Amino acid sequence: MKQADTGKPDGDTAWLDEVQWDADGLVPAIAQESPGGRILMMAWMNREALAETVATGRAVYWSRSRARLWRKGEESGHVQVVRELRLDCDGDVVLLSVVQHGGIACHTGRQSCFFRRHEDGRWVVVDPVLKDPERIYR
Repeated sequence: MKQADTGKPDGDTAWLDEVQWDADGLVPAIAQESPGGRILMMAWMNREALAETVATGRAVYWSRSRARLWRKGEESGHVQVVRELRLDCDGDVVLLSVVQHGGIACHTGRQSCFFRRHEDGRWVVVDPVLKDPERIYR
């Protein structure tokens, strides 16, 4: 995915104005595996993160805990290459169709951040750890 994929000339960022940013200048971003469609994670993007994602073709998020851009995979190597980017009907959620390098999207070492399922009034871990996080984040 390159800047030209937006259908706008280079440098034209009017498409960013169509996003309904929250009071903090953020929009929820859902990463979905391509192919397959499994939801891998949810994170936040600001204008800069979304613009860089489009320009580079790699997922960039806004880390609220670090208060800075978070280029997915910068520490773990588990980069997300963006195949398609969509905006929902209200303009307030971004959906990224991504190829997840390394097969791990979650900082817990699992394929997806959504590894707990509600069963009988409690959350049950249903997906295995693929790689120990201590080995990922040395």
